[in-house]
Amino acid sequence: MATKKIVEAPKQVGGGAVASIGNILARIVAVFAASGLSVIGAGAVVGISTLDAVILAGTLGVATVVERLARGFLDDGKLTVSEINSAFNAVDKKAN
Repeated sequence: MATKKIVEAPKQVGGGAVASIGNILARIVAVFAASGLSVIGAGAVVGISTLDAVILAGTLGVATVVERLARGFLDDGKLTVSEINSAFNAVDKKAN
């Protein structure tokens, strides 16, 4: 007895605005963590506490991304995937 295989059309995952916002927020948290953790030892060199150095570096990384996202949105009122990726690549020096 042969069974008929049902093939569904592929669905686009994460294509909606809510998914994009969730992706951007998750990536912003990752930027904060990556920027903050990269300066753990540097705070001691300049005489500030480790926690202050992490918060400062994380906030500066997030500010860079948010500024680039805002500038991309100001151009035409929407953000493309390439604009989002380029905003995050600006703070990830090791991306390429």
